[in-house]
Amino acid sequence: MRAFVLTAPGAYEVQDVPAPVAGPGEVVVDVERVGVCGTDMEFFTGAMAYLHQGHSAYPMRPGHEWAGRVSAVGDGVDPGRLGRRVMGDTMLGCGSCRRCLRGHQHVCEKRKEVGIRGAQAGALAAQLAVPVSSLHALPDSVDAALGALVEPGGNALRAAQAAAPCPGGRALVVGPGTIGLLTAMFLRAAGTEVHLMGRTDGSLAFARALGFEHVWTEDSVPDLPFDAVVDASNAAHLPDRALELVEPAGRLVYIGLAGEPSRIDTRTLVLKDVTAVGILSGSPGLDATIRAYATGSVDPRPLVAATVSLDEVGPVLAGERPPDAGPGPKIHVDPQRACGRP
Repeated sequence: MRAFVLTAPGAYEVQDVPAPVAGPGEVVVDVERVGVCGTDMEFFTGAMAYLHQGHSAYPMRPGHEWAGRVSAVGDGVDPGRLGRRVMGDTMLGCGSCRRCLRGHQHVCEKRKEVGIRGAQAGALAAQLAVPVSSLHALPDSVDAALGALVEPGGNALRAAQAAAPCPGGRALVVGPGTIGLLTAMFLRAAGTEVHLMGRTDGSLAFARALGFEHVWTEDSVPDLPFDAVVDASNAAHLPDRALELVEPAGRLVYIGLAGEPSRIDTRTLVLKDVTAVGILSGSPGLDATIRAYATGSVDPRPLVAATVSLDEVGPVLAGERPPDAGPGPKIHVDPQRACGRP
C-alpha cells in the first residue's frame, strides 16, 4: 500500500510499504480521511519534543486525526466489526498500570500514540492497524470529514468543559486555530458569550464568518470580566496574559503549547483564586464529540479548507496551502485519492 513517511527533518517520501495485518485484538481500517495537525508539522521540522526525548524517531508515519471503515479483524475481535465506520483514539495505554486502571490511559507513562509516539504507525496511508479497544463508532450522520475532526474536537470539548461554561457566562478563547475555534463552538453551544483573540486579519475574519461577533487582537481586547480564558495559542507569553485577563475566581484552561517554556506568576493565580486546568488529549471526550456532531449542535465542517492526496502532504507540512484552499485552518488528506483527482 502507499504511505506517507517522514524520513528526516524536512524530508519525506510516499512509499510502497507492506499492508498491515490485524494482530490479536486489532483491526485493520481502510482510511478515508486524515487531518493534518500542528504536531505533524513539528515532526516535519524536527522541533517536536518527543524526538529529543526518545519517544519518537525517524522514519515515521504521522497521522492521528482519522476516520475509516474496518476491513479486517484479528483474533479475539468480533467479526461484526467488519464494515463499520469508525474513528480511533490516539492514546494507546498499556492497560495495566495505575493510570490505565483508573481510566486515564491518555497519560499512561508507557503509552503509544498513533502517528506520534512509540513507533505506532499513523493514518497517512491507505490502511491502518489499531487495537479494537481504541475504536469509536461513527453514526451515518457523521461522514468521513466529520469523523476526522472528532479527535481535535475531543480536545476542544474537554477544554470547553474545563472552562465550566454556563448560559450568560463570558469566555475568551486565545488563538483562533482549529482547536481554538472548535473550543469556541462548544462554548457557544453551551450558551456562553464567546470572545476570540487572534493575530492575523485572515484568522479574525474567518472567525467572524463563523458567526463570532466578539473578535479582537491582543491590543484591542475590551476590559470585560471573562469568567474563563482558554489559551489555545502557541505563543510563550500568552499563558501569562490569559491569567491577567481572567476574572477573579474564574477558570484558566491551557491547551496550547509553545515552542519554548511559558511562565505564569503563581502569586497572581493564588491572589485571584483562579482554577487552572491543563488539557493533553481528547480521549475522554470522543464519544460526546461524536454525539455533538451527529446532532448538529456543533458543525465544524467549515474549518476544513481543502482535501489533498498523499502526494500533496509534504508541501502542506512545509506550510504551503493548496491553491484551491478555502479560508479554514484545517487541511484534510484522502489517502485513497490519486494525485490531482477530486
